[in-house]
Amino acid sequence: MNKKEMSPNSSLICRKKDIGSTESQISYLTDLVSKLTSHLKLHPKDYSSQRGLWKLLGKRKRLLSYLSKKDMISYNKIIMNLGIRKSEKR
Repeated sequence: MNKKEMSPNSSLICRKKDIGSTESQISYLTDLVSKLTSHLKLHPKDYSSQRGLWKLLGKRKRLLSYLSKKDMISYNKIIMNLGIRKSEKR
C-alpha cells in the first residue's frame, strides 16, 4: 500500500495535499494501525504483522511527541479527531 491510498475522509490532511506534514503522517499511520489491528484479530499468531504494528505505533508515538512540543493546539486537535489516547509523561 502506498501513500496515495490514504483514506479520503481524513479531514486532517492539509488542504494542499501535503502528505509530508506531521498531522497527515499521524493520520496515515493511524489508518494503517487500524487496518493491522483488524488483521491481527483474524490472524492472532501473525508475528511479523505484530512487529510491524509495534514499529508503526512507535513511529506514531514519536511524531505525536514532536507535535506536542512544537504545536500544542494542533496536537490536541489531532488527538480529539482521531480518538488517540494521550500518552502519559514519565
